[in-house]
Amino acid sequence: MPKMTGSKFIAETLKGYGVRTIFFVPAILRGVLVEAEKLGIKRVLCHSEKAAAYMADGYARASYGPGVAMAQSVGAANLAAGLQDAYLALSPVLAVTGRLPPYYRYRHAYQEIDHWPLYEPVTKYNAFVDAVDELPVLLRQAFREAISGAPGPVHLELLGFQGEMVAEAEADLEVIIEETYTQCPPFRTEPEAELVKQASALLAQAERPVIVAGGGVAVSNASSEIVELAEMLSIPVATSLNGKGSIPENHPLSVGVVGTYSRWCANQLVSEADLVLFVGSHTGGQVSHFWQVPRRGIKVIQIDINPSAIGQNYPAQVAMFGDAKVTLRRLIEAIAPTLAPTSRSNPWTARVSHLVAQWRKELEPLFNSESSPIRPERLCNEICEFLPSDAVLVSDTGHAGIWSGTMIDLKTPGQRYLRCAGSLGWGFPAALGAKCAVPEKPVICFTGDGGFWYHLSELETAVRCGINTVTVINNNHSLNQDKAGVDRAYGNAAAGNREELWVFDDADFSKIAQSMGGFGIRVERPADIQTALEQALASGKPSVVDISSDINAFAPLPHVPEID
Repeated sequence: MPKMTGSKFIAETLKGYGVRTIFFVPAILRGVLVEAEKLGIKRVLCHSEKAAAYMADGYARASYGPGVAMAQSVGAANLAAGLQDAYLALSPVLAVTGRLPPYYRYRHAYQEIDHWPLYEPVTKYNAFVDAVDELPVLLRQAFREAISGAPGPVHLELLGFQGEMVAEAEADLEVIIEETYTQCPPFRTEPEAELVKQASALLAQAERPVIVAGGGVAVSNASSEIVELAEMLSIPVATSLNGKGSIPENHPLSVGVVGTYSRWCANQLVSEADLVLFVGSHTGGQVSHFWQVPRRGIKVIQIDINPSAIGQNYPAQVAMFGDAKVTLRRLIEAIAPTLAPTSRSNPWTARVSHLVAQWRKELEPLFNSESSPIRPERLCNEICEFLPSDAVLVSDTGHAGIWSGTMIDLKTPGQRYLRCAGSLGWGFPAALGAKCAVPEKPVICFTGDGGFWYHLSELETAVRCGINTVTVINNNHSLNQDKAGVDRAYGNAAAGNREELWVFDDADFSKIAQSMGGFGIRVERPADIQTALEQALASGKPSVVDISSDINAFAPLPHVPEID
């Protein structure tokens, strides 16, 4: 085997596993970064470790491959905090940090704490690398863990403040790339034939079936199978936020996002179902609005790549462990010979059409509102009309997630939606990471001013590194999602300044973008939104479209139907 440094080994291994960008905060693995440059890997110097983690997360989700974030020992705790979203969203991020050698332990070493325990709750795999000759085993295992099964973040802690005690050492090292673990999913697990037969029988018997498509559908590239199965049996399709786009949202059988950040028509229809087919969804609190939608006791078929998730929240009549795409294909093959010559048309499909049409009719005045400050519903409608056929839409959480998830339709198979799993401020840096993964595609970030303030400094990163995203800011100069809670806390008390708890000064982010060398434009009239979006995309620069929006516009609360 050739003798090489740990730095060269790490860089060549990253290259072999398809990593095209490294997101980092100094000082970490300088030798690796030098070797990475020789191999054509982009190095993105970030302003904070959390932003680096979010960028790597966005990169991983957009590429379906590993994203990489690195930080020195003192920044390791910050990087761990940034992995929460990747962990919740099942995103394959490799975090690499340094660690002072054992001699410094228990002696109040400057800037040093025990970082390893911080990574335990937010990773699938968390390992020490104490010597250069451990790299071949542990680095390959990190990629296996990140990509296999339900994907997720992993962490390697290298000896040395900057990981230098591993990276700068030499050993006889062989670079071995396991191609299987360069992309999700690494394996297409087949379901048991008998379970496919049982599931197809249940679907045929159901009078009001619904499919709930989760993020596993996107990871498995199973959208076409979802649509085919839905059309075969005339089954309506609801999605989680992670599964948004699994069916074109202008399709007659699409009912929208279900759960907490949802359309009321989707919650209503899923609650009325007599059978729910969950595909690639861990049936968590958000997609079910804390296990209220669908109702308890409903018949369930669940398909998942993680066997421990099946039946966890809704006992399954048929539990199928398998890859979403392959399992749906086997279902389609089992059902096709039994179909009648004419497609099923029944009161259930009529009910679907009626409720979805009613939802759209209720919102039509807001979609077309000429109000100024601008209504978010109008903004979403304009983005929907503007969105290129191959765009990646990246959304922050909170109101941004509700507005974008429920009101911006993805109409073509080439459009994708990546959403924050819980940490406000994720959207903008994640969009930068996504753009690094798919530089040929338009990447549009949807956030509010509250979310954008978190990592405003990464605008400089975007300009310096030529990461040309379009960031649309629903700027109501507030955290207005918090207003109702603040009002409840104050009750009927007239005294006090309640706005101190949720209102910001009004800032023009377009001018900040311009001052950093990006493109910025502020929009105060609805009629100007479309032109501003087009100019931003055409600018060839990191762009900010600052929308002056209504501080009193609140996203709809989740609908919990009352079912007899």
